[in-house]
Amino acid sequence: MKHQIIVSNLLSGLVVLCLFACGHKKSAPKQKVIVENIRDLDEVVKENIGERLSFIADNGGLMEDSVPVLRLSALQHFYQQGGQMAQWSAKGVPAEGVNAMLTEIREAIQVGLLPDKYHAKMLTEALQQVQSDPGAQKDAALWARVDVMMSDAFMKMATHLHYGIAARDSITLRKDSLYSDTVLVTMLQHALKEKDISGALHALEPVHAGYLALKEGVAAFKEKYDGHTWDTLPLNYTDTTAFKVLLTNRLVQGGYVDTAGLEKDADGLLTDTTLLKKGVKKFQQEFNIYADGIAGKRTVAALNRPAADWLIQAAVNMERWRKLPDSMPRQYIMVNIPGYTMQVIDSGEVKIASRVIVGTPRNRTPVLNSVMTNFILYPYWRVPYSIVFKEMLPAIKKDVGYLAQKNLEVIDHHGNVVDPYTIDWTKLGKGHFPYVLRQMDGLDNSLGIMKFNFQNKYSVYLHDTNNRGLFKNSFRAMSHGCVRVQQWDSLAMYLVREDTVRHPRDSIKAWISREEKKQVNLARRIPIYLRYFTAEGKEGTLLFHDDIYGEDKILRKQMGY
Repeated sequence: MKHQIIVSNLLSGLVVLCLFACGHKKSAPKQKVIVENIRDLDEVVKENIGERLSFIADNGGLMEDSVPVLRLSALQHFYQQGGQMAQWSAKGVPAEGVNAMLTEIREAIQVGLLPDKYHAKMLTEALQQVQSDPGAQKDAALWARVDVMMSDAFMKMATHLHYGIAARDSITLRKDSLYSDTVLVTMLQHALKEKDISGALHALEPVHAGYLALKEGVAAFKEKYDGHTWDTLPLNYTDTTAFKVLLTNRLVQGGYVDTAGLEKDADGLLTDTTLLKKGVKKFQQEFNIYADGIAGKRTVAALNRPAADWLIQAAVNMERWRKLPDSMPRQYIMVNIPGYTMQVIDSGEVKIASRVIVGTPRNRTPVLNSVMTNFILYPYWRVPYSIVFKEMLPAIKKDVGYLAQKNLEVIDHHGNVVDPYTIDWTKLGKGHFPYVLRQMDGLDNSLGIMKFNFQNKYSVYLHDTNNRGLFKNSFRAMSHGCVRVQQWDSLAMYLVREDTVRHPRDSIKAWISREEKKQVNLARRIPIYLRYFTAEGKEGTLLFHDDIYGEDKILRKQMGY
């Protein structure tokens, strides 16, 4: 009996502790509070705003629509500054900025953001209610809800437009990462006072040419495909009559084939089969797929993607531009890994554009920021140990002559060249390998004629290649991680063009013709950025690239897409 009483008391105590320690989420604020006298409305709205701020505090930062606020402290500061009075309405009449803010929310995808993150559904319903129901104009709860959600939407959108949604990472070039509460409040107060919500928000966007081109492409893409839906095609199929009918219908839905007035056979197929191939090719060209006119698995998968999914791919890349600083250096090198391109930018102009080859999905080229310091003519290639152990050592153990075939030298820890036939290769492996494999310079070298060095922890660099035919490939994720540059000679000439005292005109060409091994230190180091853009703007349209390393999937998740 005594034990039962003790256990009972303990259980009672635990229940009480749970009630106080765990707490209960505060019930949602009143959804409807009708004020008969319109003169009293603003004061009741004020009380309801206070209730909503308390509810957010007790509800883990979530609002009534389960969307988290940007920062509760910023909202509290804003309403304290305004005497907790409504800022987006007065006596049942919406402020001038309400429609502008709602438009920005509805069209958020055009700046790479999702409307749902800014209370789109609940704000739209509330304002439609005001327009359709005169009695709703006296609903203090409705106006308080609109007020707090509008304020949070502005602060959140302002922050996301400038800094992006995902947290800063190791390559984010911005020194700051968020607006203070004071800055956000001042910004919102000024926008409401000047009645320029849209102007205040768009002034916070990046001004980089790449971002603006992407934004222009998004607008054109949205205009072309907004409201369009299409049928999906089977991913596993045979080239049957049934599949051709489905494919034709899909191409018609996308505007790639116009079948009006064209002759068809008994199965509904176009009698001119070349027209179907042209339609496939037209789609492939628009979505940057090798345009062979054949509806292979990759093309079918792309045909099946809804327009909204392509827009999210563009949005993810707008996010990447927001991680760059407000202004870039006057001169810099930009490598776009999935786009297989390198550009040299000078005063906003592209001075050199080159195809590149990047790392395979297994041997990724890293995203990074660095500074180019020098380049070397006729460089040795010190083979990374990862390649030695994965690829070369097994081949050497089978045939030591492999080293001569690949133009490789064996170097000991003293820097001396060692005869490979004096080494017992069977005893070497990851745990014991006291040598370096070095590929001798010359046209047989994997680095080609030139290597461009920049500081980084990954031991990667830009270089020429002895297999230049690979630049013709559309898929160019083929290296061990370094970046092979097609226009390596133009890049070298650009880097020394102003240093005419140490490097007279045509000196590089002379060194190359004499096959001189030479290191050229740059008088002015140039920033280099290796980035990952799977969508770009080009001539008013969107240019998509494959997500070769799956980085879009990761960033989509971070952004809540």
